[in-house]
Amino acid sequence: MKERPILFSGPMVRALLDGSKTQTRRVVKHQPPDDVAHITVAHYEPTVVDWRGEEEPGSVIFGAYSEDGSWGCKCPHGQPGDRLWVRETWRGVVEINPPGKSMELGVARYVPDQEYCRRVEYQATQGRDSEPWRPSIHMPRWASRITLEVIGVRVERLQDCSEQDAIAEGIGKTPAGFWSTYGRSGVDGTYSPRSSFHCLWELINGAESWAANPWVWVVEFKRVT
Repeated sequence: MKERPILFSGPMVRALLDGSKTQTRRVVKHQPPDDVAHITVAHYEPTVVDWRGEEEPGSVIFGAYSEDGSWGCKCPHGQPGDRLWVRETWRGVVEINPPGKSMELGVARYVPDQEYCRRVEYQATQGRDSEPWRPSIHMPRWASRITLEVIGVRVERLQDCSEQDAIAEGIGKTPAGFWSTYGRSGVDGTYSPRSSFHCLWELINGAESWAANPWVWVVEFKRVT
């Protein structure tokens, strides 16, 4: 089992905490060609070229590959059984309760190499204020409060996302009960979870990113408590 970090925005962190988010879609960086053959996600041996210029099987990796062997890509998010620890916007507030003493705060985190505990606050649930926050990319492992176990990985086109998949992405609802449109001006909500996820995707990845319809990794997971 391996552990890897993964970034999530504030709304998605809240969805992870309430249990509504069990999937995430991430763009495959090395996109398949337009005429790619059927894609399989499994362990495989990519072809490598040795120092003599001859092709030979490489080390076994987990990822996606085409049926005709013309394309392949290692999965950067691991395989079933691996774990992902969540990076989110955070700040370390104060040193408290050295090891050996009882900890009074449930959000305390032990810093192994410095032998003390630090209280950690998270913007997703703390809210914004005038005090500085640290970007999620700079969160160390010890400060993370959410760990996920990968239970499934597949590759598909972004627009293949179904209504049920969209709900599993953790999209939220408006106070009126519609699915959120994530800040789209002049629109209060939508009846379609998939349309809501479309709005969320473009909020995170930019305009026209949905229309581009890239191949994406679909990672399914459960929270480790």
